[in-house]
Amino acid sequence: MTTIAVAACRDAPSARYGLGHAATAAEIAQRDVDVGADGSGLPAGRGSVTEGASIFAAKCASCHGARGEGMPPLYPALVGRDTAGENFVFGKRPGLTRTIGNYWPYATTVFDYVRRAMPLTAPGSLTNDEVYALTAYLLAANQVIARDVVLDSSSLRRVTMPYAQRFVRDNRRGGKEIK
Repeated sequence: MTTIAVAACRDAPSARYGLGHAATAAEIAQRDVDVGADGSGLPAGRGSVTEGASIFAAKCASCHGARGEGMPPLYPALVGRDTAGENFVFGKRPGLTRTIGNYWPYATTVFDYVRRAMPLTAPGSLTNDEVYALTAYLLAANQVIARDVVLDSSSLRRVTMPYAQRFVRDNRRGGKEIK
């Protein structure tokens, strides 16, 4: 293939395959919604545990069970703590159940994952208020926050997960030093 042909294929993939288009700035912005462990990127919104319970029943329980107990083998448990995991022996006992309450290091990660990946049949379809409410419900169900808490970007940043200190922060930076 000549240099010109390579450039033409790279610059106009839709001409080569007849599919797709270059992403617009609006499409990129719609998908660029990740939230950092420190809460950077959290949007405006708020949600209560009570609101989250209703949303969970309507949009999550069919896969994750009425109380977040999971529906193996496809849908993991979200709520509960295996007492064997209290000593954080997950590396030695890979079969232990990992839930939000016993394994996730950051509450902001719960928000980020739910916002971008759930529900399975329509990822990204939840409003920010619904995601805050679901996060509040899941954290309360795992006894991480009280049942009367209303989460927003400020309060979610302050939530400390039960086993946060058991994780080693990945402080690698890109570049030649890790390649």
